[in-house]
Formats: sequence, C-alpha cells, structure tokens
Amino acid sequence: MDDYNRLLEVLCDVKDDVDFEQETALVEDGLLDSLDLTRIIMGLDKAFDVRITTGDIEPENFNSAEAMLALVRRYRERA
Repeated sequence: MDDYNRLLEVLCDVKDDVDFEQETALVEDGLLDSLDLTRIIMGLDKAFDVRITTGDIEPENFNSAEAMLALVRRYRERA
C-alpha cells in the first residue's frame, strides 16, 4: 500500500464521514476537532513510524490529506 492510501486509511478510521481526498480546510472549517486531531496524530505515528511533536500541530499541517502526507514525509527525511 502506498503512503497516500495508508494515510487515507488512518483518516477514515478516525472519521469516515469526511471526504479527505477533496477537503482542503479540515481544521479551519471545523471538520476535525481536537480529539480527531489527537487520534489522527496517534494513527500517523503508528502507521508511518514517526513521532509528530507539538510544534508541528498547526492547522496548516492538518487542513488536507496532502498537508498531512507532506508532514509525514518531512519527519521521514529527518530520520
């Protein structure tokens, strides 16, 4: 499974009623709340073996699936 599909799987496990492939303002439009973000971060940590730090928990990193994938890739590059 490629990274994008793995990400979508994590996101749908957290909230299956959101079109993560189309939405670009998930946080700003209130589609994700703080509990959702916590569950997403935990899912990303597990699925991609990264440890997202509090400094990166910013709306722009979680407003879209593409932004989250870019965040994961940045963490992988640092490793």
